Amino acid sequence: MATKLKFALLIAIVVTITILLILNQTRIQKTKKEGEKIGEEMAKKILFVVALNNFKDEELFYPQKVLRDAGFTTEIASANRSARSVAGKIVDAILLKEVNVSNYDAVVFVGGPGASAYFNDSTALSIAQKAAQEGKIVAAICIAPIILANAGLLEGKNATVWDSGSGEYISKLESKGATFIKKAVVQDGNIITANGPSAATQFGSTIAKALASKK
Repeated sequence: MATKLKFALLIAIVVTITILLILNQTRIQKTKKEGEKIGEEMAKKILFVVALNNFKDEELFYPQKVLRDAGFTTEIASANRSARSVAGKIVDAILLKEVNVSNYDAVVFVGGPGASAYFNDSTALSIAQKAAQEGKIVAAICIAPIILANAGLLEGKNATVWDSGSGEYISKLESKGATFIKKAVVQDGNIITANGPSAATQFGSTIAKALASKK
């Protein structure tokens, strides 16, 4: 009788331990899934828009590195599925016409001589406008702030742009209602502009800080 009682007690202990282990494993899996979900929600995504040809290397790769190092994910879009920099570097890209602005927390227009192709490009202008309407960070560097100006985003805003020496780009900026500020990087609300490759790293840091401050 005593042996049967001990055996029954042992079985009960084993069953209890098994149940506790199963419950603990379930909690671990639930916590892991919740953590992954939070991680996915927190991982903010930035779209870099580059010209098909002759985008400025530093103005893509420097801010891209800053943002990746800060934990953000990045993607590149262009008029074709590959784009060539001033230095001849080829990057893979998604098509501008396939961009869903809602998938990104920031849209960054990269400068360089080729960026002028987007000054009056309806798709590029629409991307900038939709990003602004949805409260995203919208940024541009070098001559690319002209894209934002032509999209109507700089009216009444402080901004900077590449100074070619002739004042051409400054005039274009001001003709659309912007106030030109002679600084490397200028932030006015959700709009961030920078004046060229020497400002690329600071430009990236400013975007990172702006994204981090947005809930």
